[in-house]
Amino acid sequence: MHGHAHDQHDHHHHHHAHSAHGNTLLWGLALTLGFALVEALGGWWAQSLALLGDAGHMVSDATALGLAALAALIAKRPPSARHSYGLGRAEVVAALVNSLFMVAVVVLIAVAAIARLRQPVPVMGGTVMAIALVGLFINILVAWILSRGERTLNSRAALLHVIGDALASVAALIAGVVIYYTGWTPIDPLLSLFICALILFSAARLLREVLHIIMEGVPPYLELRDVGRAMAGVEGVRSVHDLHIWTLSSGQVVLSAHVNIRDMEQWQDTLGRMQTLIKERFGIDHITLQPTLETPAVVRVPVPPI
Repeated sequence: MHGHAHDQHDHHHHHHAHSAHGNTLLWGLALTLGFALVEALGGWWAQSLALLGDAGHMVSDATALGLAALAALIAKRPPSARHSYGLGRAEVVAALVNSLFMVAVVVLIAVAAIARLRQPVPVMGGTVMAIALVGLFINILVAWILSRGERTLNSRAALLHVIGDALASVAALIAGVVIYYTGWTPIDPLLSLFICALILFSAARLLREVLHIIMEGVPPYLELRDVGRAMAGVEGVRSVHDLHIWTLSSGQVVLSAHVNIRDMEQWQDTLGRMQTLIKERFGIDHITLQPTLETPAVVRVPVPPI
């Protein structure tokens, strides 16, 4: 006998939210990928590593947005006999791929930047300035589009990509200005290394969060002991044990526990109070509780020897 709470209306709302979320990501993908191509061609023509690095960052943005849109589409599929929780965790897999791809981009840009520092080449500062300025505008537009969508793990990952890329565009713009007015070309690979640091910071942060979810860690905004104490304080509850809280996907936190109760006949009332507490105070609506009946202590009476 157990209690399980899951709102079907919430499931339908989650389904529609994912659909709008996917459309938002696709718009961001189209803008980012389109300009990444323009920036890559411009960086190659102007011989600017900072611009090429920014283009590489934008390609990583496009990959992040594409994978996030695909994950949002897959996550809409309902639970099945094979995947009883549904496929919402597809976005976690996509975020993992995104973070690893970002690390690969960092390695490629860093290697090229070190080689460019050893052997400088002339850079067209004016062209770099113009393209970087347009890139900055595109990044701001994409960030605005993403900020209006559903806040999921993947949308936040994609937004991190775009914010980092906006800073990379600023770095490329600065490189173009310095080269145009002073002719000092080492600023280009130096700022490309700065872009690498931005990408690496975003990748490390995202990777840590994704691995925490994969390892079924407690969401960082929740304290397991606080939840357990609150549950144990509900009327009719003796104690709580085997308490587990983990994240399936963005917006889907799951809780399971064994509840030691005083009276099995009052379990339905106790279950209702616990579900309400967990949902309202901690924001968890996927709850599975297993009742166990409190047993009196066994008193052993010594038997005299015959």
